[in-house]
Amino acid sequence: MTDNHQVRLAARPNGLPTPEVWEHTTEPVPTPADGRFVVRVTHLSLDPAMRGWMNAGRSYVPPVGIGEVMRALGAGRVVASAHPDFPEGAHVTGMFGVQEHAESDGSGVLVVDPTVVPLATYLAVLGMTGMTAYFGLFDVGALREGDTVVVSGAAGAVGSVVGQLAKIKGCRVVGIAGGAEKCAWIVDELGFDAAIDYRSEDVGRALRTHAPDGVDVYFDNVGGDILDAALARLARGARVVICGAISTYNATERPQGPANYMSLLVNRARMEGFVVFDYADRYADAAAELGGWLREGKLRSREDVVRGGVADFPETLLRLFRGENTGKLILQIAD
Repeated sequence: MTDNHQVRLAARPNGLPTPEVWEHTTEPVPTPADGRFVVRVTHLSLDPAMRGWMNAGRSYVPPVGIGEVMRALGAGRVVASAHPDFPEGAHVTGMFGVQEHAESDGSGVLVVDPTVVPLATYLAVLGMTGMTAYFGLFDVGALREGDTVVVSGAAGAVGSVVGQLAKIKGCRVVGIAGGAEKCAWIVDELGFDAAIDYRSEDVGRALRTHAPDGVDVYFDNVGGDILDAALARLARGARVVICGAISTYNATERPQGPANYMSLLVNRARMEGFVVFDYADRYADAAAELGGWLREGKLRSREDVVRGGVADFPETLLRLFRGENTGKLILQIAD
């Protein structure tokens, strides 16, 4: 086997992660002990949550430690095994980190079939992306047929799935995205009813046009001013789903809270955050339903795949924060 190239967290970033935040290291590929196996990682999932994992302090998972391999979901193939449930040649997904080879005892690892859908799709609609959209919209958002649903980051990994799921359930869907190309994609290809380009439109005014009777479910991926604009348009009994706040992740000063939060009181609405890991015991049921919609053509998965090596991870990650990805951003480091 070859050497194992890795990317480790060398320092906690202040603002956007700069090259100095990362350390590029090389170690021998491990030989698995009994009950363990080694995966050749081929695909790395790039997610906005990674930025939060770099920060010190209390969160829903411990921060990545200084000197540790950067945390990342990945997919790949078992190349050496001393574990009966993960034979050599099996394709798997799991939290493998930003490295070419990962050793595991099987905790949190799933065997997948790349002959059914491409391996990258298991990191997208059939992975944490799909799970996040599914449980955030249906459980936290308590979606009902006929709802008016607004989703921010609508051309991103989670947002694009949220809008499609809401359409499957008979809702009116308005997506907020950046740029004419992304707005056209979510309407023309994904079937959203309307799109708002936050780069060229006044979001508050556009929401009054596209959601004249108010917003029943607002699925938030960005936070900031767009969250505030959505709060001002809530319908009676609305549900605001807090999935992420990518607009604030690299802020160097503490972001201001929403100014329009009293709309929650006036409209008897609720705003609730969630973490997808809390639904782990239901992933299989969600994946079965998502997979069915995928086979029927009711749901599309778009993977924005960048080919490169492990060393390309830091620069590829920045594409998320520059809004350069459409769909699920994935770094493919091997075939």
